[in-house]
Amino acid sequence: MDLYLAPPCRPSTLDSFGNRRLLLRTLKGALANFRGRLLDVGCGHQPYRSLLLAPPSLATDYIGLDLADNLYQPPDLAWDGKQIPLEDASVDSVLLTEVLEHCADPEAVLGEVARVLTAGGFLFLTVPFIWPIHTVPHDEFRYTPFALRRLLERSGFPNPVIEATGGRHAVLALTLGLWVRRRPLASRVHVVTRAVLSIVLWPVIWLLLKMDKRPPEFEESTMIVGLSAQAFKIQ
Repeated sequence: MDLYLAPPCRPSTLDSFGNRRLLLRTLKGALANFRGRLLDVGCGHQPYRSLLLAPPSLATDYIGLDLADNLYQPPDLAWDGKQIPLEDASVDSVLLTEVLEHCADPEAVLGEVARVLTAGGFLFLTVPFIWPIHTVPHDEFRYTPFALRRLLERSGFPNPVIEATGGRHAVLALTLGLWVRRRPLASRVHVVTRAVLSIVLWPVIWLLLKMDKRPPEFEESTMIVGLSAQAFKIQ
């Protein structure tokens, strides 16, 4: 859990800590909007559970929803990836972090989220933009802010607030980290090279993330790590 709630910066985590810090920062900025019964869709091993049940969040109950055979742990509630097994208007808040890119029919999933949310209920989601293909073959989409806005508005979430999780400095930092830590290794020489390059790039990546600023608008040539969205279900 600490890898998510307190991501360490060291040579061995150059491929992951930056993105986790960006996601954590974005989620913390939205905590005050969570309330009541909270549903975590695609919860995995529920790394944010304790954060979501503590102030400034006003959530009182947490339900972790995931596939029964997910790679992490048995969820509080299992689903088939399409229909949420809850009654209409039965939750007050929904968390959907780094999940929508895996949904073959994202509009249907967002429609289910809208169905189980109470009127005025809160949705917080994140999606990656710069990230390797993962969970093969269940990696379906990368979203621009314009496509994400259309999906949310068509699903009953008008006027969503969509922001970048990180800007161009963070894009470079994550790319370097992923390159040095995840490129294939063919020999022991490459293993040693990875170790040396990780140490050399460690302060560079840290500095790039420290310097990063999220773009205030999505204009031509804007570079982003990923997107977050905050929206309330139409009354």
